[in-house]
Amino acid sequence: MKYILTFLLLVSTALAQEKQRLETLLMLPEPREMRTERSIVPEGAQATVLSPAREIADVPGIEVYPKEDFAKLGLSPETFAERSKKTAERLLAEIKPDLIKGADGKVAYAVYRGDRPVMASLLIAPSLPVIFEEIFGAEIWVAMPDRHSLFVFAAKPEALEEFIPDLALRYKEDPHAASPEVFALKKGSAPRVVAAFAK
Repeated sequence: MKYILTFLLLVSTALAQEKQRLETLLMLPEPREMRTERSIVPEGAQATVLSPAREIADVPGIEVYPKEDFAKLGLSPETFAERSKKTAERLLAEIKPDLIKGADGKVAYAVYRGDRPVMASLLIAPSLPVIFEEIFGAEIWVAMPDRHSLFVFAAKPEALEEFIPDLALRYKEDPHAASPEVFALKKGSAPRVVAAFAK
């Protein structure tokens, strides 16, 4: 009996480790002040950069690649960003959003959130606007105040208006803030900034 319990414990530990595989190809939205020579500035961004990053086992759970480690990959920031789309697509397929309904019974917004600091990295997933096309239309607006959440809205100011104070507070209070800007996403187009909810 003791051997069976030990075996089951080893199997469950191995499965947990398999499930907790750390991602090595992530584009992390972060404040412009955190920019490195490996960061990419999205179209229209004044306060946000996308930096090559990887998940780590220690706190805070994600880190921008140090210069030496990034050099070992043998990739340009642009190639890294392109490959990161596949990671974002896979994560998008694994993580389900919460659909939050308004008083009228229709979906007011959607949010991806969780303990892993990869939610903001979903921004570059090509199929993100496609997922919400039936709910919000061909274009969506997304906000990522911190690394643990990505909010999805219809592409109209009134859809976002009441949430601006909450998004701004999340951005200002989180030591690992992601972006104070709102991005427009459309199938086949790169993310572009259309507004800001905080300075």
